[in-house]
Amino acid sequence: MIVQACINGARPRDFHPRLPLDAQAMASDAAACVAAGAAELHIHPRGADGRESLAAVDATVLAVRQACPGTLIGVSTGARIENDVERTRAAIAGWRELPDYASVNLSEADAPGVMELLRQRGVGIEAGLASVADTERFVGLAGHDRVLRILIEIDIQDLPAALDEARGIAAVLERAGVRRPILLHGVDATVWRFVELAHHKRWSTRVGLEDGKTLADGGTARDNAAIVEAAAAIFRGAPAG
Repeated sequence: MIVQACINGARPRDFHPRLPLDAQAMASDAAACVAAGAAELHIHPRGADGRESLAAVDATVLAVRQACPGTLIGVSTGARIENDVERTRAAIAGWRELPDYASVNLSEADAPGVMELLRQRGVGIEAGLASVADTERFVGLAGHDRVLRILIEIDIQDLPAALDEARGIAAVLERAGVRRPILLHGVDATVWRFVELAHHKRWSTRVGLEDGKTLADGGTARDNAAIVEAAAAIFRGAPAG
C-alpha cells in the first residue's frame, strides 16, 4: 500500500497556481511530495510550450530523479499526448533516461503495442483500467500478468456509478485470477472517497493536482504536498483533515 503523487497531468496552467509545468518545477514539487509521504511519483513531462510531450521525458525524469533519488518515477503514454501512433512509439523507443514505469490506457487502440514496446525497453507497466470493458480487454491479452501493477482509474463523477464501475473492474480481475498489485484513484468529486476505499481494500492510491485540487473538506489545497500529506494521513489510519 502506497500513496503515489500525480503532480500535474493534463491540467491547464490556470487550474491551480502551484501546478508544476517545467522540469525544475516538477523536480521541486516532487521532492516536497516525497517529504509529505509520497512513495512514488507520476508525472506528465511538458515541452517548452507547456504542452505535454513524450519527447520531454528524458530531461524531466532526469531532473526529478536527481531531486528524489531512489524514488520510483512514472510517466503517462496517453495517446492524446502525441496524437499519433507512430510518433508515440518513436518517442518511447528514443527515451534515454528511462522512467521506472509508464501507465498505458487499455481504452486506447494501440495499448498492446505500447505495452510490448515498454517491456522491450525494460520499463514497468501500469495497466490503466477505466471501465469493465477495458478490464475484459486487458485480461484477454497474452501475458497480461507481466505488468508492474493494475491502475483502476475512475473518472465518473457520480459516486454510486463510480463505485459500481470500480467493483465491476475488481470482479473481472478476480475472475481472471489476476494477482498484480492494484492502485485505485478517483478524479475531482470522487478523489477522497476512493482514497478511503483503497485504504479499506489495502490497495495503493494516488493523489495530486492531476486528479483534483481540493482536500477532503472541499477546500482548495495549498499545493500537491498538502494533498499528499492528507492522503498519507488516511493511510496511517488518521482521519482526513
